Amino acid sequence: MPQEIAPTSTALPSETATATFLPTDTPAPTLTSTSTLAPTATFTLTPTPTIVPTYAILRGEVLERANCRYGPGAPYLYKYGLVKGSNLEIIGRLDDASWIQIQAIGGNNPCWVKASLMDVKGDPFSIAPVYPDDAPLPVSPYYVPLQLIEVTREKEQVTIRWYGQSLRAGDEEFENAPLYLAEIWACENGEIKFTPYGLWEEKITITDEKGCSDASHGRVYFSEKHGYAGPTEFEFPEFSE
Repeated sequence: MPQEIAPTSTALPSETATATFLPTDTPAPTLTSTSTLAPTATFTLTPTPTIVPTYAILRGEVLERANCRYGPGAPYLYKYGLVKGSNLEIIGRLDDASWIQIQAIGGNNPCWVKASLMDVKGDPFSIAPVYPDDAPLPVSPYYVPLQLIEVTREKEQVTIRWYGQSLRAGDEEFENAPLYLAEIWACENGEIKFTPYGLWEEKITITDEKGCSDASHGRVYFSEKHGYAGPTEFEFPEFSE
């Protein structure tokens, strides 16, 4: 009788539990609120434009034979003569237009003449005021500037003194020509008035009133036929209380 074989038990594979890890909830990043400042408005101040006056160059006719000088006044050195009937350019003036600076039409050798000796074609005050800043005097190459001694005030009277110099023979403009030129800006009737003086001695006394906002002042030159040594400048003393 055949042998009976017992059935073999086959073990089934065990179920291996595989752990599935769900992703960890990652906390959402915290948004930090950044304050953005609005730009500060910048205001640019537009400068007020400076009004530059426009000046004219006029023409005029010489009314009579006249001396034309290096500066605006009779005390200044003679430069050349003007012939009656000549037509000239008028290129500058004193503040009050009492003296005007002229030259030949298209020329470059200006000098000064009294305005009343010219028939000016137009308004003299439309011409640029040029003295003293834009019309310097000729400088002497042979003499040194003067040395002040003192500037004193007695009420409205101001006296200026300086050490003198002597001319060498042949350097005088003419016989008994002034040795010194004083240019004075003094207060008169509430305004600063310019006056030139030709002098033979080493001092001058000026009337200087109260009431001007600008300071009174002056300067003095040594004068010889080639030009002027200086200037030696000074201010007027203030009024004492």
